[in-house]
Amino acid sequence: MKIVICGGTGFVGKHLVPYWLNEGHEVIIVTRHLTPERSSAERVHYMTWDDLEQRPEKIEGVDALVNLSGESLNQRWTTKTKLDLVESRMRTVNIVSKALEKLQHKPEVVVQASAMAIYGTSDDETFDESSERRTMNFPSSLAEQWEAVADSIKDVRLIKLRISIVLGKDGGAYPLMSLPYKLYAGGKIGSGHQWVSWIHIDDMVRLIDFCIQNKEVEGPVNASSPGPVRYAEFGATLAKVMHRPHWFHVPSFAIKPVLGEMSVILLQGQRVIPQKALDHGFTFHYPDLRSAIAELEGKEVAVHKNKRA
Repeated sequence: MKIVICGGTGFVGKHLVPYWLNEGHEVIIVTRHLTPERSSAERVHYMTWDDLEQRPEKIEGVDALVNLSGESLNQRWTTKTKLDLVESRMRTVNIVSKALEKLQHKPEVVVQASAMAIYGTSDDETFDESSERRTMNFPSSLAEQWEAVADSIKDVRLIKLRISIVLGKDGGAYPLMSLPYKLYAGGKIGSGHQWVSWIHIDDMVRLIDFCIQNKEVEGPVNASSPGPVRYAEFGATLAKVMHRPHWFHVPSFAIKPVLGEMSVILLQGQRVIPQKALDHGFTFHYPDLRSAIAELEGKEVAVHKNKRA
């Protein structure tokens, strides 16, 4: 297969590329700038967003396109930052949509990144792909706008990948979440009752590939493990696997002045279940948090496969 990855130099993209190369596929990476550090692999090609916008014929005949582009939410949300977060998502989806319109032979499938924030937050509800979308805060509004623009992508099998917290040791949220425990200062954040929905980076990569390969999968797909946990359990599991104490408590009132509105990511959550992936037979290599953290930390804990919710 020939696959385009928009945002292929990001955290998830850097794991997708070697996975697909190992499977024998050819990859085109769309990125903002072409740098000297580009891969020299024979089946990896690069193009800029300007190339995609001005010369869409360069992706004529590709089999699939994955768009993971968008500014990171992990920064303080000033008015300017919010505008940048929205613009980065709207612009890249629009470029993809318009580029595909001009192709004679469109890809069979497009996997468009979205976010689990689209469900809003709750302490007691469980969300799957059939749940209603709720605009409650900036992240949920951002996800709502993201998916609305994605609907402009026509005449392909469109997957809206609603991404949870992706756990990987070389990027994403995990290095920051685990750092306090490495420093013997880990513990409960806020009430500890808020839900954390997560997915191991290896399962994230495999799920994207699964969505591309399985023609029956379309529409919203929750990229989350079948084992979401409360934040207190997340921290306690980190502590147990890393052999560190779980004692330091950071109350909500101490977080909000530091992080501002972005504190909603830490202090509120949602219990998201990957029902569609499970219904279509996807198996998680890391369905429970302990096995996921153990792999990231290089610990010997049994990995349970084929567990279903």
